[in-house]
Amino acid sequence: MASIKVKAIVIGGTNVKEKDRQVRLFTLENGKMQVSMKGVRGEKAKMKAAKEPFCFGEYIIEQTSTSNIVTGVDIIDNFFEISKDIDKYYEACAMLDVVDKVSTSQANPQLFLQILKALKTICYENVKKYYCIDKFMLNIFAAMGYKFMTDVCSSCGGRLAKRFFNFEYGEIVCTACKNDLCDEISDACYSALRLFENTTYEKLSTLHIGGMGEMQAYSLLAKNFNWRTGFKMIDIP
Repeated sequence: MASIKVKAIVIGGTNVKEKDRQVRLFTLENGKMQVSMKGVRGEKAKMKAAKEPFCFGEYIIEQTSTSNIVTGVDIIDNFFEISKDIDKYYEACAMLDVVDKVSTSQANPQLFLQILKALKTICYENVKKYYCIDKFMLNIFAAMGYKFMTDVCSSCGGRLAKRFFNFEYGEIVCTACKNDLCDEISDACYSALRLFENTTYEKLSTLHIGGMGEMQAYSLLAKNFNWRTGFKMIDIP
């Protein structure tokens, strides 16, 4: 058997047998990995906390021809405070779900850094609902090649008296260039998106967005995610 050590975040899992759990790790070194954690659902299990979603640590994994078995974990942060706030919990779960859906078995350091920063922000900073996931999704789209925020029409280069999002191409267009696959972007939504794009995670707590712009932004970003990937994002109550 070969043993490897990876920095990883738990993004999901399924209970198996009496006390075991199959866990999906998003690792810095190897992308998404399916691993087995033996006996971790027992009351006195040493790695009990390391099976939970959001847990970030160094996982030691024994690799066989048929399975990956976690034999040790050094927890760096379990982001426990997220589970104490229902709004933070749902928002953080939605971000983990995005990572689960877009990640592969190939290393993606940029995505790893984004989810780690987002979890730290939502856990420890006084950030309003939707702010963190809106920032996270804008960065995800930029990494995918869809950095769509612009001050002019992406199609003709004209002035944007009104703004429309073209979901077919993932870009913002003007009234003359819109079609049936476009939704109008309100001023509040556009202002929120612009602020999120230009604000670091560390400064999100300083923002004050009005007109429900952050909610409208999430709706647009979720719809764009569905168009770009074929996956639906989790609804945030």
